[in-house]
Amino acid sequence: MSFNNLDTLYRQVIMDHYKNPRNRGTVEGDHLTVDMNNPTCGDRIQLQLQVNEGVVEDAKFDGEGCSISMSSASMMTQAIKGQKIEDAVKMSHMFSELMLGNEVEDENIDLGDIEALQGVAKFPARIKCATLAWKAMEKGVDDEQEA
Repeated sequence: MSFNNLDTLYRQVIMDHYKNPRNRGTVEGDHLTVDMNNPTCGDRIQLQLQVNEGVVEDAKFDGEGCSISMSSASMMTQAIKGQKIEDAVKMSHMFSELMLGNEVEDENIDLGDIEALQGVAKFPARIKCATLAWKAMEKGVDDEQEA
């Protein structure tokens, strides 16, 4: 597939997640909530995670922001559902490397739609938009483990 076709496909995936976000809403039952914002651009997210015996059983978000931050939150919640906490954090670290323009590969973890965000690495000002939901998830996991 040519670079232009791949770039177009990636933009379509991002816009699909932005216009039709997955897992937007509220988690029922016991859950942890993390509120984060990106003051430089106004992106804001509230992430809710339901973790049971070390597994992310549910993940939902609400907030407002640019297409990058909201689509990243949609992709992230989709990717971490059903994952062990360690794997969700590993996925977050892989995503951070992707945002730095580094190649990432792990035969045990499939980033799926998340790879559509790799082009954000070319725009340093947008990296914080893309990583906001992921940082919220890491903070939630850290807070949960400290409790």
